[in-house]
Amino acid sequence: MKRRNADQCWLKCMELGEKTGCHQMPERSFFIKGYQMPVCARCTGVIFGYLIAIPGFLMFGFSKFAAFGGSLTLLIDWLLQTMKIKKSSNSRRLITGILGGYGIMLIQLFVLRQIAMRLARHKFHN
Repeated sequence: MKRRNADQCWLKCMELGEKTGCHQMPERSFFIKGYQMPVCARCTGVIFGYLIAIPGFLMFGFSKFAAFGGSLTLLIDWLLQTMKIKKSSNSRRLITGILGGYGIMLIQLFVLRQIAMRLARHKFHN
């Protein structure tokens, strides 16, 4: 019975992972107790990077170096793998995913803060 419940939970997680747009390729995914993670190693890293970036942004603010450096690292690793120049590993995908997710989220948070500040100024002047 426990195994069946775990299987049903895993299927729901996999459906959710598919909705994120992840390819979910088993050879590019981590496994826990025989269950494939719902998203691949790179997407797992991107999600971790997103989560780490929120407190990072609140504590340290926006860093162009972290934002664009992290995003560029992810892009370069993806391009090298896609163009078959260098084969990537799941651990490298995870690390570049974290860096890229951090950078992408920093940019998103910076843009949201700018929009909020402009809206606040506009509201204050009216």
